[in-house]
Amino acid sequence: MEFIPLGKWIRTMSCQILPFKSPLQIASIALRRKVLRIPLGLDFTDQELAEEDQQIHFAYIVKQQVLGVLLLKPQDEQMLKMRQVAVDPTQQGQGIGKSMVAFSEQWAKENGFNTIELNARKTAVPFYLNLAYQIEGSEFEEVGVPHYKMVKKLSSIA
Repeated sequence: MEFIPLGKWIRTMSCQILPFKSPLQIASIALRRKVLRIPLGLDFTDQELAEEDQQIHFAYIVKQQVLGVLLLKPQDEQMLKMRQVAVDPTQQGQGIGKSMVAFSEQWAKENGFNTIELNARKTAVPFYLNLAYQIEGSEFEEVGVPHYKMVKKLSSIA
């Protein structure tokens, strides 16, 4: 599925699922580390990364470069947890995150899932609200940062 990102520079790209331990999936770890972990003084453990083998790794690729990444972790037969959403800081605001979320939601619907939940950093809540995710519950702290649980019920495929 091809998407054209929004923003100042329009270019053709592809959202795709990355096979676990493939070169692009490994590159996506570096992007997640740069965007999500290093700013908090954290890093991934080998065990955390190994446990991602049962998750679906989506990426936004331009010229074989990972500019965005998003993981979906099955919670049960109908629910997925979206996690580790990251976009290269130099590319934020170009529609990459929105494209990845739309692509992953379509994949989820095509594979029989009807709900996606996520823990959004407080600063990302407006992004997810704009994509029809709803806040459930109160603010909580995760990795030292304020978060909100958010949920979206996916409409069935027409």
